[in-house]
Amino acid sequence: MADAPAARPLPSGPPSKAIRNLVIGFLMVCVLAMYSGQLFFGNLVKQHPLVLIALNARNSYLVLASPHLSAWSFYLVAFLRLLASDPLFFILGRWYGDAGVRWMERKAPTYGKMMRQGEGWFAKAAYPLVAFAPNNFICLFAGASGMSVPGFFIVNMVGTIARLVVLRLVGDVFSRPLTSFTGWITDHRLIVFGVMAVLLAFSIISERRAAGESELGQLAHLEDEIAEANAQPTADPDVDSA
Repeated sequence: MADAPAARPLPSGPPSKAIRNLVIGFLMVCVLAMYSGQLFFGNLVKQHPLVLIALNARNSYLVLASPHLSAWSFYLVAFLRLLASDPLFFILGRWYGDAGVRWMERKAPTYGKMMRQGEGWFAKAAYPLVAFAPNNFICLFAGASGMSVPGFFIVNMVGTIARLVVLRLVGDVFSRPLTSFTGWITDHRLIVFGVMAVLLAFSIISERRAAGESELGQLAHLEDEIAEANAQPTADPDVDSA
């Protein structure tokens, strides 16, 4: 029998409808930016690398863009982009509590089930997880579990800086082959555009199959999704695994 998780604070709910809509709207902008960065990756990676990492700061894009950017521009823009959505998912966790966690589980069933089963030890590993793997689910779970706001921001920022230092070092060490590769991508950007369009379409279709809606749709109907999730009882991991 797993240890019972510590009691969570009661969810506060959004302070107002306007603030809730502002947070959800900004998250939707982040999703659209991520899609745009992926779609136009071939056009941006060498000619406009700063625009690329401002739109989509996945690790591979950061490493490829790094040789084409000064240190200050790389660190500043990548740092701001990586931190753009993390605090907002943390806020959603504080607002909606366990219902928000169940909503996120529906968005990412496999990862959500793993995190739910590890809920008992999350309190012990929360800070390392936020530092080294601050994805949307972990940030929302951290907010729902009652992690302190200063603690979340400090750990998230320190972890992000450490991540960027490592990626910058990788970009410096392999700058020559990376520059050659980004040159090839630019020369074949129409082909790369087609490949990225197919991958993006596949990703969106997979999201719809897994969760019934695309990520944008889930954010647009967040209140309805959370209300539906709140009406469903949380499954006991011990029962599922029996």
